[in-house]
Amino acid sequence: MDSNLKQILWGQFGGCIDMLKNAITACDERDWNQPSQFWYNAYHCLFYLDYYLSEDAASFAPPPPFGFSEFDPSGAMPERVYTKEELLNYVHHCRSKCKALIAGLNEENAAKRFVNDYRDYSRVEILIYNMRHVQHHVGQLNLILRQQADIGAGWVSRTEESLF
Repeated sequence: MDSNLKQILWGQFGGCIDMLKNAITACDERDWNQPSQFWYNAYHCLFYLDYYLSEDAASFAPPPPFGFSEFDPSGAMPERVYTKEELLNYVHHCRSKCKALIAGLNEENAAKRFVNDYRDYSRVEILIYNMRHVQHHVGQLNLILRQQADIGAGWVSRTEESLF
């Protein structure tokens, strides 16, 4: 795959992840676990960011301390409220995973499929789908920040971190 195209993809996806990190960082501890459930919206976004970055959906496992509650069809919540530090560590995990996946894209693995009960996408399509999902939740998190604390995390045009 063309290195310029990979750099563009990383620039935009990394920018989405930067915006997610900025929103999590901006949330005050007093607003973390309000009825809006800022923490849970951020966690849900990170869980699926991680999941959709996986080479094989069937063998996905989130890093500790996170579990599989997001897959519970009854909508069960995680066993506890995750801390800001835990979610920022998860951001770092996902960012590294995303960067490595994009950097390693080539003609062969770009065509591999991400398949689960709901999706059957090429690697490139699941990356774009994933980016849209992250940005959707970043918008929600920024709305919560505006409503609860009259702050926002701001726009990131593209990540400043180079892919190579």
